[in-house]
Amino acid sequence: MFHSSPTRRLAAFPALAAFSALATLSAAVAVAQPAPAKSAEATAPTVLTYKSALEGYQPFADEKPIPWKEANETVYRRGGWQAYAKEASGSSAAEADSPKGAAAAPAAPPGHSMPMPAKKEKP
Repeated sequence: MFHSSPTRRLAAFPALAAFSALATLSAAVAVAQPAPAKSAEATAPTVLTYKSALEGYQPFADEKPIPWKEANETVYRRGGWQAYAKEASGSSAAEADSPKGAAAAPAAPPGHSMPMPAKKEKP
């Protein structure tokens, strides 16, 4: 059987040898440091308080849904899905509150205009 010594293994890997030496040196320095002086404040016991993470917990309460016909009528009175779309796009509140059926020009799609490329004529 082949047995190698730890020094022979460390010699084969110089980075491992340097790390081992650094770890030994830092342990020696840590032991050589003097103990910090204790003050009167440091000897007083610290009072710990406990606050539960679930202290303000409120269980889920399912709301009673309204009848679907009533919900559809409410949406219709508010202007339909277009009113909700205008509200989400950031249009003014007056436009979003207009009832369905009011004469309103369709809004241009958001974005920027780009000129069409010039058409090349065939010779």
